[in-house]
Amino acid sequence: MAFLDVHAFSDALGLQVNFYVLLPQPAQREVGTAVLSGPRTAGDSRPYPVLWLLHGLSDDHTIWLRRTSIERYAAEKNIAVVMPAAGRSFYQDMPGGANYWTFLTEELPALCRSWFPLSSRREDNFVAGLSMGGYGAMRMALAKPDRYAAGASLSGALDMNRRLRNADKQGGRLSKAELIGIFGEKLSITGTDADLHFLVQSAVTSAGPKPKLFVCCGTEDELLADNRDFHQRLDAVHYDHTYVEGPGAHEWGYWDTQIQRVLAWLPLAK
Repeated sequence: MAFLDVHAFSDALGLQVNFYVLLPQPAQREVGTAVLSGPRTAGDSRPYPVLWLLHGLSDDHTIWLRRTSIERYAAEKNIAVVMPAAGRSFYQDMPGGANYWTFLTEELPALCRSWFPLSSRREDNFVAGLSMGGYGAMRMALAKPDRYAAGASLSGALDMNRRLRNADKQGGRLSKAELIGIFGEKLSITGTDADLHFLVQSAVTSAGPKPKLFVCCGTEDELLADNRDFHQRLDAVHYDHTYVEGPGAHEWGYWDTQIQRVLAWLPLAK
């Protein structure tokens, strides 16, 4: 895999952005890495399938490489990985900040495809994330079903409506003032494309494509209720999805294991 540390100016955000890209290379034996059957040759110009991989609250674009073996796992699947930084934005166009949703869904894919051989086909594009990034991944997959074939949430913060309703009681990592800066003074996303439950209902009543969904959470995780409720919502409307619940907390050992499961689950073309 080629590793690229990209620095670029974002018009959507009005600032310099940083993101990591892992890009498959023509097969050649590397120390400790098996060469798969049917690898690409140096003359193969087909664009690569790509996983847009999102970080959680208080992390950045470097975290997946620092805390997991995503580079090795992606190499085994011959898939590119793009890891953007989005601060504590919950991947929103923030009334009190930058337009991260526009950057993530419009500007970043256009930039990456202009520089790297990444496929623009829906069937080759997937999104995944953990915690805050799990919410972002589900929103991307459900709000842009014509662009992504699958979305995966690992220990996702999937009930933002409840957090916004309880903003006055919100302690710890997210204050009411910060939530207002992210989601606006009304502290409501009900019925918008930032509301995952609304997006699920829209998906099942639409004749358009429906991305595959993967949702997992550990039984010792503080966000377990969010994930169970989202799973039950998907079940209630008969949205085909994969739900995995088992031992695990909100920590990197669990996510390193589950991202391997996600990569094995992705509907990658043979």
